Amino acid sequence: MESGPLISIGLPISLFIIMVGIGMTLTARDFHQVTVKPVGLIIGTFTQILLMPAIAIGLCWGLNLPPAIAVGLVIIAACPGGTTSNLFTLMARGNVALSIVLTVSASLITIASLPLFANYALRTYFGADQTVTLPFASTVVMLSSIVLLPVVIGMLFRAWRPHLARRAEGIVSIFGGVVLLALVAGLIWGIRDRLADLMVQAGPSVILLNLCGVLLGLLISRVAGLPKREGVAVATELGIKNSTIGMMVTLTLLHSSEMSVPSAVYGVLMFPSGVLLALYGRRGATKKLASETEGAGEVG
Repeated sequence: MESGPLISIGLPISLFIIMVGIGMTLTARDFHQVTVKPVGLIIGTFTQILLMPAIAIGLCWGLNLPPAIAVGLVIIAACPGGTTSNLFTLMARGNVALSIVLTVSASLITIASLPLFANYALRTYFGADQTVTLPFASTVVMLSSIVLLPVVIGMLFRAWRPHLARRAEGIVSIFGGVVLLALVAGLIWGIRDRLADLMVQAGPSVILLNLCGVLLGLLISRVAGLPKREGVAVATELGIKNSTIGMMVTLTLLHSSEMSVPSAVYGVLMFPSGVLLALYGRRGATKKLASETEGAGEVG
């Protein structure tokens, strides 16, 4: 389960560049709108922190999972979204500002909530009373360096050179797609020897958790009357998890390779749903743009 240079070194650098590009699509007004109308933020955070772990616990019971897989599934469900969810939201033409705010808020809350759910799963499925804690300082530094700092740099660049920033958006999207393909290839290569066994052990539960997250995000957003762009952001945030945190907890803190299986498998299987969400969001955005263009032509 150890990550190679592609993931441990290349990925953070690539994500930094991608987040700079995402920042170039944003203005301070975007974040202001998120805070002025916080319904999407409240719904996204609530479902991410509470409902996703509850769904995982239900899947553990319904599928009668082995104890180690059950604990691992609850842990990945309790993990927040990551910069990859921000990238997919950008590709889906969703509300990127909302996605980033959800990533940051959920990641910070996770420092307290993930240990609670992890300990609950350990007691339930193992009868163990272990303590799981996330290092606060390093988590904040990681979020600041990979999410907040590059976004601020991108926003400042847009304010300084708006025309150049708009031209760079297309390049960033292409670069992001290449990085995602490389990440998938790297993850599959890293678990190639056990890929079949891992898929059998954790595949069904991971796929169901991922689909539940995406569908829950779309459904609850529609019920709440959120615009489609915000609904796509919420659904992406629930479906695209930061599997790195899940593997860090299971491998580093719990020292269990078996518990890390759901996080590792989720890190691979979440990409197809992310691509489908991107296609769904872009399809709706393209139709809207076409209708607006047609309407403008008729008025002219």
